[in-house]
Amino acid sequence: MDLTETYRRSLAEFTDRVEQVRPGQWSAPTPCPGWDVRRLVNHVVSEERWSVPLLAGRTIEQVGDRYDGDQLGTDPIEAARAAAAQAELAATHPGALDRTVHLSAGETPAKEYLHQLLAEHLVHGWDLSVAIGVDPTMDADAVTEAARWFARHVGDYRRGGLVEPEVGVATGAGEQDRLIAVFGRDPDWAP
Repeated sequence: MDLTETYRRSLAEFTDRVEQVRPGQWSAPTPCPGWDVRRLVNHVVSEERWSVPLLAGRTIEQVGDRYDGDQLGTDPIEAARAAAAQAELAATHPGALDRTVHLSAGETPAKEYLHQLLAEHLVHGWDLSVAIGVDPTMDADAVTEAARWFARHVGDYRRGGLVEPEVGVATGAGEQDRLIAVFGRDPDWAP
């Protein structure tokens, strides 16, 4: 499976969901405790904006605080489109995935970072979908790739307090529901 293409699809899928947010839904609750739709989208847009300089080799100190606070402005949908387009260009730039990325957790291979971003788009894309009442089905290949990657890192995420405790699912649950559950979400969550 091509990681770059899978990442591209996750970007497009998340942006498509943002485009489906109706004006009155920006303050709707999401499965992320304490986050409404706007805060969730702002978080992902901020991560996408961070990815551009980080994939170009810049450090957190060099980037500074420019992506703190509101990244959505008066047109959240357009902000999300622009951030996704820039993130895609950064990830597909020749040699970008051969770099080392300087993250708060330390120096990280760019391919590892792209896996983190892939999971971010999938899980928060699901969060957004169920919050606004649209089809939460995610790209099956992306789910498989994220699940394979996260199986190796779930312990680190739990120890770091980056995910909620795993939610139990039925024995026959599909791969998407299992991925959502391991990230601490109830696949049956509803507003």
